[in-house]
Amino acid sequence: MNKIVQFGAGNIGRGFVGQLSSQSGWETVFIDIDETLLNAINERGTYDIHIVDKNTYRISVTNIRAVDGRDIGQVAEELATADLVSTAVGANIIRHIAAPICRGIEKRSQLPTPRPLNILLCENLLHAAAIMREHLAAEIAEEAIDFLASQVGLAETVIGRMVPIVPDEKKKEDPLYIAVEEFAILPIDANAIIGPCPDIKGLDPEPNLFAFEERKLFTHNCGHMLCALWGYEKGYEFLWEAADDEEIRSSTLAAMQETGEALVKKHGFDPLDYQAHTKDLVERFRNKALGDTIARVARDPIRKLGPNDRLIGAANLCMEQGIEPAHLVQGIISAIRYDPPEDPGAIELQNQMNEDGLETVLKNICQLEPDSALFKMIVKRF
Repeated sequence: MNKIVQFGAGNIGRGFVGQLSSQSGWETVFIDIDETLLNAINERGTYDIHIVDKNTYRISVTNIRAVDGRDIGQVAEELATADLVSTAVGANIIRHIAAPICRGIEKRSQLPTPRPLNILLCENLLHAAAIMREHLAAEIAEEAIDFLASQVGLAETVIGRMVPIVPDEKKKEDPLYIAVEEFAILPIDANAIIGPCPDIKGLDPEPNLFAFEERKLFTHNCGHMLCALWGYEKGYEFLWEAADDEEIRSSTLAAMQETGEALVKKHGFDPLDYQAHTKDLVERFRNKALGDTIARVARDPIRKLGPNDRLIGAANLCMEQGIEPAHLVQGIISAIRYDPPEDPGAIELQNQMNEDGLETVLKNICQLEPDSALFKMIVKRF
């Protein structure tokens, strides 16, 4: 039986990668430090994924076990014999798993006939492969440097499945509870894979993954955020309520079509396929069973107003392609005005607005030049 070593037994690790590997007949070894999760996985050897969509059903994930990530020796043993590795730990944790991965690479390189090792990076992080390779290079032993350079593939992925945060009461009832939407396709960077693509159902090797990364960020993430922001302004609690609102749904689609026109021009996506993709996304936003909240989707506006993120990045892309981002600009203004008292990032943003004013926020947070057309457009509309 093939084996995948999955760093991170959280929402994406259990709720996406675990499902795909189990349905493909692979064994999954989860690496985590949450003792409650580790014990539950090893005691049961299985868990259910609750698919909550137009079709509601359960999928049993089997052939699983877990290893404590602090047991570096055991983690290295698992990596030495793995057929594939995957990470879903979050941008801030990647550097912490570099050392155990390197110990596994070193052990693997010393085998009589060492096989290449591919690592799928299931992280919402731009340039994840370059960042991970830098961390690995800093940790690897000298005798395994050549193996790392030539025999370890770091393949970025595009996470399109929506997996909301599990409520605390559900975690207390069942630490392995997970609910996800039905969509289960995982695009991966075909050019980064060494050897044949792993035989796992749902993996979609793409020769131009960057185009799909931009589509995810500037269409899915952007539309998700805009729908939530406009839902907040109308007093909604759940994302599905906002997506059910005809005015919000229409504005969200209009903004996504602005980015879509730019992406079609830049990457050559089929316009009809793209239009169908945006309509499908908005329908997925309306999934009441997911229970996704406005607060979760819209949180941390300072990060999401960054120069390369879902709002400013999308608007800049439109400007580069000669498309006026009218609806995106309105969304950017809504993000700047986002002010729920329970969101520390939103409060920090409002404090900066009150102390320094709009133009300073646009320069410092959004990194827009005052003489740029987008800067002027936002100021005028604000």
